[in-house]
Amino acid sequence: MTAEARTPYPVAVTGLGMLTAAGVGAAASWHEVTHADSPSGVRRPAELRDLPTDFLYLIDGLDVETALDAATRRLTDRFSQLAVLAAREAVTDAGLDPKAWDGDRVAVVIGTANGGLALYDQQHTTLLERGPRRVSPMLPSLFTTNSAAASVCRDLGARGPGLAVNTTCASGTDAVGIARQLLRAGMCDIAIAGGTESNCSRLMMASMCKMKGPSTRREDPAAACRPFDVDRDGFVLGEGAGLLVLERPEHARARGARVRAQVVGYGTANDAHAPVAPHPEGEGAERALRAALADAGVRGSDIGHVNAHGTSTVLNDVIESVMLRRVLGDHPLVTSTKAMTGHTLGAAGGIETAFAVLALQHQLVPPTVNLESPDPDVPVEVVAKEARPARLDCAVKTSLGFGGHNAALVLSRG
Repeated sequence: MTAEARTPYPVAVTGLGMLTAAGVGAAASWHEVTHADSPSGVRRPAELRDLPTDFLYLIDGLDVETALDAATRRLTDRFSQLAVLAAREAVTDAGLDPKAWDGDRVAVVIGTANGGLALYDQQHTTLLERGPRRVSPMLPSLFTTNSAAASVCRDLGARGPGLAVNTTCASGTDAVGIARQLLRAGMCDIAIAGGTESNCSRLMMASMCKMKGPSTRREDPAAACRPFDVDRDGFVLGEGAGLLVLERPEHARARGARVRAQVVGYGTANDAHAPVAPHPEGEGAERALRAALADAGVRGSDIGHVNAHGTSTVLNDVIESVMLRRVLGDHPLVTSTKAMTGHTLGAAGGIETAFAVLALQHQLVPPTVNLESPDPDVPVEVVAKEARPARLDCAVKTSLGFGGHNAALVLSRG
């Protein structure tokens, strides 16, 4: 499998915004994933009571009523609210002022898998129990997958391309890659990109339990998400948002911006194999990764770190790790941060790309929490127990999604 090399185009990452079960804000989330030895955000919400999996990761310490005015709260569902707040942090971190920028040259590209499914679930219950007169007239604008991107555009006055991406679990990674393509094409100077998700839906969890996707480790839910561990038994859902500010390199230079890292390559491909299961040889994921490497003009041997999809499912972790070994060799330090954040589906790529940026900036690879007994069928070096200092020039973020969607990004030091 080969991909045609392209002229490199490094876009600058100048800002990060994150809301995760590991922490409120990028700094808090990074500190937790690099210092904590177990997750603190696993909760048992009432909506999931009596289901085979009755737990997931939720964000603690976020006061939406204080952070957002009443009008914004009324016009947004929680997944959009998370996006708005993460976007504000990212823009502030980048040293940008929405009142001063040319909004026509600012793009917003946000991925999500489910949009406002939890709200849809609640409103359907309202319809059945209380009748059609009690259903919200705002539902069509609140739960659709475009509403996060639209909400961020309104909040920040971004009038350039405003796009929603839904490639399930690869959505956030694809969103960053698509934003880079917009910058490369000259369609904007600044792009706010990543993913958002709020997954506390009884309907969704009931369906996933029937699918036998989530972990059923109810006796110890904090240890349930254990990527690459021989005793893993499924993923654990989570909510969160991770957004990056990307800029054309000349735009970032002209304003003297601090560059945290660069996005230098992007690839995407579909398995065309099955609705849920990844291709058994990881062929789509390999095509996406090889395309990203060719786009960046780098070799597999140049990659020092991979923030893997690493879902803690039996199939994904082996298939992905074998693919990584085949393409990159055995030298990159691999991690999955999902044990600290949960599987945030469409937000995962945005959150985990931000973690890869911070790994490059701090020259530090976060550990894979809960990894006690490495699976012997995983042929890559997975960092466990504690964060590991390393010399890192390039990193990769991989994502594998339901429907066979695969995406990969290559990042380099700023």
